[in-house]
Amino acid sequence: MPGSSVHGIIPARKLEWVAISSSRDLPNPQIKPWSLVSPALGDVSYEERACEGGKFATVEVTDKPVDEALREAMPKVMKYVGGSNDKGLGMGMTVPISFAVFPSDDGDLQKKLKVWFRIPNKFQSDPPAPSDDSIKIEDREGITVYSTQFGGYAKAADYAAQAAQLRSALEGTATCQTDFYFCTGYDPPMKPYGRRNEVWLVKSSE
Repeated sequence: MPGSSVHGIIPARKLEWVAISSSRDLPNPQIKPWSLVSPALGDVSYEERACEGGKFATVEVTDKPVDEALREAMPKVMKYVGGSNDKGLGMGMTVPISFAVFPSDDGDLQKKLKVWFRIPNKFQSDPPAPSDDSIKIEDREGITVYSTQFGGYAKAADYAAQAAQLRSALEGTATCQTDFYFCTGYDPPMKPYGRRNEVWLVKSSE
């Protein structure tokens, strides 16, 4: 494919965060399509992306397994987005929603995660303050990631397996952060088919 290298990394592309008016619209968001490239070694399809920074609502949960922690964190984010803030504003969703996980040396995930919800563009300059003190508004710089996509209802073990495969495929061709990576989802829980999940390994700045 033109523009791809022998290892299947395409030139960095900008990830567009898509705003959605309500949860009813989540099954069919208009998401810019991506061209996935199969690397010469292994069976993992992946691409390099430049992800936009900005202001994010974050929730961190510790001392709980990732799946349990996510079930605790996500309702807090949804309430904030739905109007549980100082302005009482329903802001609409952006997808994907990502959460950082923190692998141990053996690849197992630590009992810790951090959800990152990008504030919709309309509210980037002056985000409503969360009513829940556990939600923080943070600035995050743009990042470059190596992303791989998979389907189904993803659990922590699925994300960890995909991350291991992607890291193996990138070995010798790219350097990524090893202390954390991002897991992402694009779909609401009630969508049974055609689900989209991704793992993002963050490209090292060195």
